[in-house]
Amino acid sequence: MARTANPGTTSSVVAAVSLTKRRFVGFDGALAAAGAKAFGVVDISTDAGQPAPVQLNGVLLVEAGAAIAAKAEIEINALGQAITKSAGVSNGFAVDAAAGTGDIIRIARGI
Repeated sequence: MARTANPGTTSSVVAAVSLTKRRFVGFDGALAAAGAKAFGVVDISTDAGQPAPVQLNGVLLVEAGAAIAAKAEIEINALGQAITKSAGVSNGFAVDAAAGTGDIIRIARGI
């Protein structure tokens, strides 16, 4: 099933490292640290030193780093992927279930 996003606010950040689309980015332009609060989700893959469009809130497409149940609260792993929240900071809620790593799901962020 094709999934579509409905982002709210989009901003940008200068990529400190090469960034992969649909992964979380930190306020510093690097991948968001595991368990930390992210600036948002990178909209397109971006080379280091280039401006990266970042979706801050709304219904966003993200890459899962593990199986996730629909409606689960999510946090970030060390690769900037969404995982089920255990001890980290919340970065939204899964709208869709993920069967495993690499699945693209929708999350609701900023609600």
